[in-house]
Amino acid sequence: MNSQLAKFAIGQVVRHRVFPFRGVIFDVDPTFANTEEWWNSIPEEIRPRKDQPFYHLLAENDQNTYVAYVSEQNLLPDDTGEPVGHPHTALIFDGFEDGHYNMRPRVAH
Repeated sequence: MNSQLAKFAIGQVVRHRVFPFRGVIFDVDPTFANTEEWWNSIPEEIRPRKDQPFYHLLAENDQNTYVAYVSEQNLLPDDTGEPVGHPHTALIFDGFEDGHYNMRPRVAH
């Protein structure tokens, strides 16, 4: 598998290309790094390629907040300029400005 550079950045707000949800990126895998069970749960006709970045999102839709794992091919930049309403954004990020979240400084032990 060939990995590629990530198109989106940690702290960037994105939306799903097909499904009605958006979220803020909090981690990136250079290629697929979830379970085969997760992979096989996706219908084959819409299953994304594994050789691309996959993003961990604090996601929201009209009804819920949750964590999503999404392939790069299924994401688009979110241009609303609005923050994401996920309750865990304050645990990972320190502020929202100009449509982007800033990571909290990490404290090392």
